[in-house]
Amino acid sequence: MLNKPINKILIIRLSSLGDILLTTPIIRAVKEKYPSANIDFTVRNQYKDALIRNPNISNLIIYENGNAGQIKSDLKTAGYDLIIDLQNNIKSRKLIAGLKAEVRRFNKPSLKKILLVKFKINLLKNLVTIPERYASAAGVNIDGKSPELILHKGIKSNLEKGSNYIGFCPGSKHFTKRWPAEYFIDLGNKLVKKGSIVVLFGGRDDAELCQAIAEKIPGSINLQNDNALLQTASDMKECKLIVTNDSGLMHTASAVGIPIVAIFGSTVREFGFIPSGTQNLILENNSLSCRPCSHIGKAICPKKHFKCMNELTAGFVLGQIQKFQRGL
Repeated sequence: MLNKPINKILIIRLSSLGDILLTTPIIRAVKEKYPSANIDFTVRNQYKDALIRNPNISNLIIYENGNAGQIKSDLKTAGYDLIIDLQNNIKSRKLIAGLKAEVRRFNKPSLKKILLVKFKINLLKNLVTIPERYASAAGVNIDGKSPELILHKGIKSNLEKGSNYIGFCPGSKHFTKRWPAEYFIDLGNKLVKKGSIVVLFGGRDDAELCQAIAEKIPGSINLQNDNALLQTASDMKECKLIVTNDSGLMHTASAVGIPIVAIFGSTVREFGFIPSGTQNLILENNSLSCRPCSHIGKAICPKKHFKCMNELTAGFVLGQIQKFQRGL
């Protein structure tokens, strides 16, 4: 019996920004494997800009609280041959329950994460990145290139070309993933003395943080905005380097191909959320037995000392940046 042809594919990843950007290598690979198929993608409204111009997507299905019933009804009539559920939670399972399609799901290494966070038993030593895990779930091979964020000519950068800009992304949803603001200020002033111009990037929730840092770094440019992702990406492209926490903007910088210095606090690279497809350096305090204390971050340091970030001083980070830049 011949296999049923795959002509219509649905990919589901509702959130968050970094996770969605990391699906784009899989979208490319799925399109390469099934070139004649239409690919639809279900995503939350606040993250649609990450995919809105992706040439491999036929239709974006915007998920919002309150419209799940309508989406489920629409999916039933769409006639998908293959569903790739990269969210794999209660919401995504409810959306596709009862659909007559082959379903491939992202297998989350939840138990291994718990063992590492709670008991420091590391079964994730053989680093497998999130795109690689997504690809395994989808049954495709990825090309090893960066995540994809498609810009358009209508968005102009706020920065002049050719200047020595270094971008800072000081925000993150969780406190334990944020390098201290005073360290960003100290690093920024050191970089200014060496001839760089510091540019602050952030979203809606980072307004106060970016403003406070920008006020204390002479000549800095604050480009924090109201979650205008494509504008942020366009501005990032003019930077020589991005210094960032483990955040969605780290993956945004990857998607536009800018070298990255990423500072990891409570999280570790073994979770797979690392920069990909661009030159990068991850800085983390490997001397602590309490890391990782979470796979997503916490509101406070459980040990009250926050050594995972506090011991990564501005002087140390500057030295690592200089070594990294010499190798570019």
